[in-house]
Amino acid sequence: MALATRTDEEILGRSDVNDIDTIIDISRTNSDVTSVIHAVQDNSDALFTWDYAKGARPQLERLYEKAKTSQWNAQTDLDWSIEVDPYEVFSVFTESDFSPEFENDRSLPTDSWGDAEWREFSFESLKWRMSQFLHGEQGALLCTAKIVETVPWIDAKYYAATQVVDEARHVEVFGKYIDTKLGDSYPINVHLKMLLDDIINDSRWDMTYLGMQIMVEGLALAAFGFMRQLTPEPLLKELLRYVMADEARHVAFGVLSLQEFYRELTAAELRERQEFAFEAAVRMRDRFVSQEVWERMGVPVRPMVENFLSLPAEQKPFQNILFSKIVPNCKKLGLLDAGDGWLRRRFEDIHVIEYEDWADTGEEYEDFQIEEEVAAV
Repeated sequence: MALATRTDEEILGRSDVNDIDTIIDISRTNSDVTSVIHAVQDNSDALFTWDYAKGARPQLERLYEKAKTSQWNAQTDLDWSIEVDPYEVFSVFTESDFSPEFENDRSLPTDSWGDAEWREFSFESLKWRMSQFLHGEQGALLCTAKIVETVPWIDAKYYAATQVVDEARHVEVFGKYIDTKLGDSYPINVHLKMLLDDIINDSRWDMTYLGMQIMVEGLALAAFGFMRQLTPEPLLKELLRYVMADEARHVAFGVLSLQEFYRELTAAELRERQEFAFEAAVRMRDRFVSQEVWERMGVPVRPMVENFLSLPAEQKPFQNILFSKIVPNCKKLGLLDAGDGWLRRRFEDIHVIEYEDWADTGEEYEDFQIEEEVAAV
């Protein structure tokens, strides 16, 4: 029997994944950018378990034990006295291996820009990206606290509790870097906010894992690695090393937990997870157009977004490298080819399927442990 599949309109709220007007208009619906509090309805049950047998899931127990010995202090383990020139921290536009992500043959509002404008855009892009990291880490903080409440296994509760501490530290450290070194920030991108709202709103504990541990954290791990490789700024480089070691454990936690759970799901239930993974991927792709930066720079948004979406994959290195963790992890979980391979086809549609055979986080986790140990010597 064929599986019932929701349409893109039902999944994304638009019939065309690349509907530029809708992507732009959605970003303009963020009505509470000046509000300090954003409330989301959490529909989940808090689960007690009376099975306290530690180690029933040995891989999760090992992660928990590793997490307990890998805690670091954002205040004392980083040298905040380092002077930072925010214009020199990170720019894909000044690296010889990366051309601007929006070069094309078409006429653009930025055609008349010189070095000064691109330098300012690079700085604004850095502030925007760091701000979205900050907001995403708070999303992870809330989601992991929800996992502690909702996951039925004691080993998973134990590990998730350590991740709550990790995420609080990440919020602290990104917030401090922005405040003390960059001096300005951006509100949460509406596409990221929609995704975080969906993850928190869903009543099923495994959807919290899939949305946060696999999709958002997987993307963050790739983004931090990309930035750490390119930045010459020593404080940010060290900050990201610490954060990446945490994030590798977090994504591995999601993969290990969902592998077990997904073995028990029906084809219809797996299709729901495939659709959710696709929605998350599109939401995260949409935020990369960074229209808030264009607006702050006084540039018409539509031609820049239209141009960005029309570029071939090789001209969007930052966007595409971010999916290099997500796609292999979805493959390891069996989501790529579950049923009739629906998610594989959709990842082909958004041009990220080429990462399916890259190392998944389960394979890479040992490398992160080794790097941690070497750095500590």
